Amino acid sequence: MTGMKTVEHDRVRIDKWLWAARFFKTRGLAQAAVGAGKVRLHGERIKPAKEIIVGSELAIRIGDYEWLVTVRALSDVRGPATVAVMLYGECGDSRARRLAQIAEKKALGGVFAERKGRPTKRERRQIIRFREDGE
Repeated sequence: MTGMKTVEHDRVRIDKWLWAARFFKTRGLAQAAVGAGKVRLHGERIKPAKEIIVGSELAIRIGDYEWLVTVRALSDVRGPATVAVMLYGECGDSRARRLAQIAEKKALGGVFAERKGRPTKRERRQIIRFREDGE
């Protein structure tokens, strides 16, 4: 793997590996996700300090999406995304399921994208006018 230092050991902490494989932006987020049970090793809930080895099977849930991956290489150093992808292999079913979810969200995007957060000043004035007209 060019561009990324791999670990000479045969084990790496799961939170470091998740960060190096670019599933999470920071190690803190990776630790929180593992602690919350969003990452499972061979179907078992684990702690952030758990060490993984090559061949470990992980189920990683981020938001609505879930990755089922097998660890191909170990690293505790974050590198380019093109290299980070080589650290794991994703199950074909997992990829197909995620792509279907993404396509479904895009198809229904108009419905979900209508309302986000608080009303704008204009929307708030329209609500006030609507309420006053009804009384």
